[in-house]
Amino acid sequence: MRKATISRNTAETEISVEIDLDGTGQYDNKTGVGFFDHMLDQLARHSLIDMTVRAKGDLHIDDHHTVEDTGIALGQALVQALGDKRGIRRYGHFALAMDDTQVSCALDLSARPFFVWNCDMPSPKIGTFDTELVREFFQALATNGGITLHIDRVHGFNSHHIAEAAFKSVARALRMAVETDPRMGGVLPSTKGAL
Repeated sequence: MRKATISRNTAETEISVEIDLDGTGQYDNKTGVGFFDHMLDQLARHSLIDMTVRAKGDLHIDDHHTVEDTGIALGQALVQALGDKRGIRRYGHFALAMDDTQVSCALDLSARPFFVWNCDMPSPKIGTFDTELVREFFQALATNGGITLHIDRVHGFNSHHIAEAAFKSVARALRMAVETDPRMGGVLPSTKGAL
């Protein structure tokens, strides 16, 4: 049962996240931030991780705390759902094309968080959404999920496409990494004996 439920309550946000790593990509995400919900839907659909997110944040200030804290809770849920990580593929990578844009992702579920972001956005906003929050979300996800995460924009000029390609490429890489490998036979994918 590779499922997890995480609740995170602070003075700034109330977040709940439920995931199922062996799902079909079903989603029900409501954060109060429309564009972010759209990106979380993409993350679930393309990773095949069932995901339900509920967030109430201090949106009267801005979207930052809601987006970042959702990344924190989702990272914690991944750690919980993965358990001891026996039998997983561990590594994932994907180069995703979307119209004018190509974004590539490589990741390792190593329990050693490290984040590389070479995916700058040409515009500061997508509608009312601050594009810098895409980076903040993935930073929080990597740090709290124990993920070595590299995201690189190969090319692209439309900020909406770049952001969406980033979420989809991470989703596809994550799908690969969390899958169980029938050849592993429940063995930990490391020579260290621990992840």
